[in-house]
Amino acid sequence: MMVWLTESLYAFDLTWSGVLWGLVLYLVTFIGSTVLGALLLIKLPATYFCDASPRGFWSDRPPVLRWTGLLLKNLLGILLVVLGGVMVFPGIPGPGVLMLVLGVMLLDFPGKRRLEQWLIRRPTVLSAMNRLRQRYGKPPLVVECSRTSDEASLQPVCDATPMTDAQRNGSLQQRGRP
Repeated sequence: MMVWLTESLYAFDLTWSGVLWGLVLYLVTFIGSTVLGALLLIKLPATYFCDASPRGFWSDRPPVLRWTGLLLKNLLGILLVVLGGVMVFPGIPGPGVLMLVLGVMLLDFPGKRRLEQWLIRRPTVLSAMNRLRQRYGKPPLVVECSRTSDEASLQPVCDATPMTDAQRNGSLQQRGRP
């Protein structure tokens, strides 16, 4: 067995040190992408997928800073979508579907909300995300669902309303922040 493996390595012009570096890179990318994806998912507000959730990105910042942040956010989103698309294939380390969902969440394009809600309403995706959030004491993600004629009961509906600036500033002042 070892002779066959050594012959195969030399046939592809690989060395044992190259294989070891590949294994280390594999483990680092797998662990790094899993931790990053989990952290982002845990920090996500439970009402993120509700239409009532506020969506303005840095709307209170100066225009130059807001556009720079928007550009960087979209570049990170593109990177996560590409990485997630690669990680979906078998043999590539990392949580591919999770990276795709997080990348789409960062991007800004027409139809984004419909695509996000289509992805998150997939039972396997939603249950996996909520299991992770539950493990760290976070509430489950709330997904707006409408009642159809064949459904007997309503599924969870977001009841969050967007906060006004006065309410937001009042809550910050109660915590001792200006």
